[in-house]
Amino acid sequence: MPIDPPPASRPSASRTAAIRETARKDVTRAETMLTDFISTIFDIPVSGLQINLDQYSLNSLNGFFASDGQEFFFKFHQEEGEEEMTGEYYRADILSRAGLPVDQPVFLSTLPGEQLLVYRRRSDPRFSDILFALDQSDDETAIDLAVQAEKSLNDSILRVAKATLTPVTPDQAAAEPIHRLFHERLIDPRDGRYPGGRLASFYIGKKFRFPGQVELGWDQISRARPVINGVAYRRSLSEMFDLAYERYAPRNMGDAGGIVAHGDAHNANIWYENGDNGPSLAFFDPAFAGDKVPSLLAEVKSTFHNIFAHPFWLYNPEMAQQRYQASVQYRDDMLCIDTDWQPSRVRLRLLDAKAMYFWKPWLRTLSDKGMLPDDWQDVIRIGLFLSPTLVMSLVAGPDGDRHNPLSSAIGLSVALAAGSNPISGSDLFTSFFQKITP
Repeated sequence: MPIDPPPASRPSASRTAAIRETARKDVTRAETMLTDFISTIFDIPVSGLQINLDQYSLNSLNGFFASDGQEFFFKFHQEEGEEEMTGEYYRADILSRAGLPVDQPVFLSTLPGEQLLVYRRRSDPRFSDILFALDQSDDETAIDLAVQAEKSLNDSILRVAKATLTPVTPDQAAAEPIHRLFHERLIDPRDGRYPGGRLASFYIGKKFRFPGQVELGWDQISRARPVINGVAYRRSLSEMFDLAYERYAPRNMGDAGGIVAHGDAHNANIWYENGDNGPSLAFFDPAFAGDKVPSLLAEVKSTFHNIFAHPFWLYNPEMAQQRYQASVQYRDDMLCIDTDWQPSRVRLRLLDAKAMYFWKPWLRTLSDKGMLPDDWQDVIRIGLFLSPTLVMSLVAGPDGDRHNPLSSAIGLSVALAAGSNPISGSDLFTSFFQKITP
């Protein structure tokens, strides 16, 4: 049941933003606000609403409520300035018609500032919950089942990508909502000024705090040449953001065509369904789905957040602090970070599945059709870099959000390695790109 009030009734401010901000300080008050919101916008009785405070709700809220004796699950994604957004959002029907596995909402509101999805409550876990347990487990059977489910999902993603690939104009590429996750987080939402948005609010003028009471300012961090675990990289942090601003401009992203895609398929947006033939995966929360999603952008965020963000450093920084070590030095305009963090066994197997069941055959498809841009590796690298740097601040302490000095050092090291080729040597990302090169 889509709800889209006429323009005259559209809100001047985001109700979901107000609710999410309230939930940071007063969950009970936010639950009361959500109860009224859902009851009013869908004209249904709402009782027992509870917000689910989990580590994956970086830009969203989810939870449960009852209505007329039935149990429901709700979720909304909220972006800064989204009441000014244009275009269509939450298009689950596009994914379903294309043949992708997706849970269909019972109720949805698609109006910017009042976007919300309501599903029938399920007993299935999210894939993120399964993998969080496997990060801490040596259960090879369970790992095998999870990896096989990932391979099957990527078979479907690849099949739909091949079937729906079409040339797109700059205007068509720019109209896709997925840019809200990347370029539009780099600029001021009101006037397009760069640097702006999350880039400015997260980092410009902020102080970075690292283990050993090392403190560095933005001017130092942004211009320094990265050296991660002894490997020197070509681009500085500011050069990576500058490249992102230019290359990820929405009108520039159509050169590899457009496809039907979810666009934000991190594993907290995926159900893990146990069926008679083994586990399978199904999408939900298609806030950024589209039918002309820039094809090199469609699976970038899921690749990072489902693999390189784990274990622990992004979503569970307090656990990372207990398990890993890191040191940071600034000398001769170089930012040197050493850490013992590594992806877990299950994440490395998921990376191999993503590489071989989606990226490599997809890049070969684009190459065979003459649609693979010469800078395809930079395009993917910059998307991988933006995924952690713009989802939440990597700064620790009072200038940041959830990070501690150790998780900040790990996060920055992973982001910097993602965004640039090494000057020499190899790392986790060079191995990935060697695997997927067509």
